[in-house]
Amino acid sequence: MRWGHDFTSPAGLLIAAFCALAFIAYAVGIIWAGIRQSRTRTAFGAPDLLAPLLSYDATARRALKSSLLAAAMLFAFVALARPEFGRGAKIIPATNLDVIVVLDYSKSMYARDIAPNRIARAKAEVARLIRDLSGARFGAVAFAGEPLSLPLTSDGSAIAEFFRQLEPNDMPVGGTATARALERARELFARDPKSADHVRVIVLVTDGEDLEGDPVEVARNCAREGTRIDVVQIGGRAPEVIPEVAPDGKVTGIRRDDSGKTLTTELSAEGEAQLARVAQETGGTIVRAEHGDTGIDRVARGLQKMMREELSEKVETIYAEEYAWPLSLAVCLLIAEAVIGEAPRRRRAHAR
Repeated sequence: MRWGHDFTSPAGLLIAAFCALAFIAYAVGIIWAGIRQSRTRTAFGAPDLLAPLLSYDATARRALKSSLLAAAMLFAFVALARPEFGRGAKIIPATNLDVIVVLDYSKSMYARDIAPNRIARAKAEVARLIRDLSGARFGAVAFAGEPLSLPLTSDGSAIAEFFRQLEPNDMPVGGTATARALERARELFARDPKSADHVRVIVLVTDGEDLEGDPVEVARNCAREGTRIDVVQIGGRAPEVIPEVAPDGKVTGIRRDDSGKTLTTELSAEGEAQLARVAQETGGTIVRAEHGDTGIDRVARGLQKMMREELSEKVETIYAEEYAWPLSLAVCLLIAEAVIGEAPRRRRAHAR
């Protein structure tokens, strides 16, 4: 059994305090009335002289009526608390999880501060994330200056293969258009007819800031639609040299600008704040690469925990309110108290 009324809330505590005070006041009133009656009798005369003058001693009946009223009040308070009893169980089905991985394929992802380089490690950890989240559906967005995408599917291996076959050199437009990539992920969710009933998460993996669009505004739109964005920030403020990679994947040197200056990649304080706000706007998490890891595995563990604890099938006890029983007893006791008189009814004498 449990109580349907929440007596821990301010209103519940007020109701409970009122009921307790009312019951105490009633009990004190009954006791005080008895004391007053006893004092009045004593003041009127000696008890042994008064006894023959009394036609009937109503003390017992008054005590019974008082007990019935007290019991009625008690059952009324129980009914007010709305007692609930378990009537059975129902199965709450598991909620599906849809994940769109948005992976940065700008040439800065060739940086080798994470072995063998940022993009290779990211692709490997994304493949492991897909493998570990069995039962989830996945979509893919690969982006640099423009996004390439793959719609949501239950075939996680197809998503992993999509990322595996792409390289930053394959992207048609250079840059880091994070806002466009997140907008493409929104479109993938919107186009899928099943996604509206699923839990939706975007995993953004990037090492740069968007200097063209506004990813924070896109994140706000995602939040309105109930989509969460987890951000994996690869790289920090320390400059990293960008290698020159040939189409066959071999490093041929260091990337330089037109004047021959070495090109490096680093994330500014504004860029870090931008990525943090993207996650914050949607209630997501942000993890930063450290100790040679990208941080994608930490996001994967969080999603695994969500599927195991929040989205899995659950058995819930069904409770039914049974306030009618104590309320009915309270009414019956009140009726009984009203029917019982303080003195027995006198029988009419029959005329002879």
